[in-house]
Amino acid sequence: MTGTLINVATVIVGSIVGVILHKRFSKRFTEIAFQGIGLFTIFLGVAMALKSAAYLVIVLSLISGSLIGEALNIEVWMDNLGNKLKSKLKSKNDKFSEGLVTAFLLFCMGSMTILGAIEEGLGGKPNLLLTKAIMDGFGSIALASALGIGVMFSVIPLLIYQGGLTLLTSLIGNYFSEIYINNLTSVGGILLIGLGLRILEIKQIRVLNMLPALLIILLLTWIKGLF
Repeated sequence: MTGTLINVATVIVGSIVGVILHKRFSKRFTEIAFQGIGLFTIFLGVAMALKSAAYLVIVLSLISGSLIGEALNIEVWMDNLGNKLKSKLKSKNDKFSEGLVTAFLLFCMGSMTILGAIEEGLGGKPNLLLTKAIMDGFGSIALASALGIGVMFSVIPLLIYQGGLTLLTSLIGNYFSEIYINNLTSVGGILLIGLGLRILEIKQIRVLNMLPALLIILLLTWIKGLF
């Protein structure tokens, strides 16, 4: 968990720096920074989505995962969490929840999250997660400068997801072959494309409701491997 804890610390520090910059930015500069983040998110998503060619398994995972997430109303639950945090902090930032969700998805959907968690979970040094921590630290500066303090609170789901993946790998890490990693990365990339479209206000895709697809892809990859 060392790599994840350091990752959490860098995001907090970066977010604080970003919030300081946020107060000094005009709306015009905030909007252009936000658009840059959206374009980069789509680029990153496309690069990740091409990691796997298991199209049938991926589309089944996305459809079934989205239906499950819609039934669970994950998006509404996360919005409510963001609004409660915003209320307790007495924040006037209208992009608080958006900052939390955007940062969480960007910091957790990348291949470095998966590979780094597996590396540390298998007992290796958390080199990938330490590299990711530095990148996320700078990324949180950019995000918080555009979206505000909500970015800092992405460390809560980041700790749960990335730390949980590390602990899970320590228990069943020997089963994480390359095909699992590639399929999981591909689905994560497609979710990032959806996030990018949402950031650019092209389409309000309910990306959070699609998160169960990350679990479904592992299950379907396992089932496919049995035949």
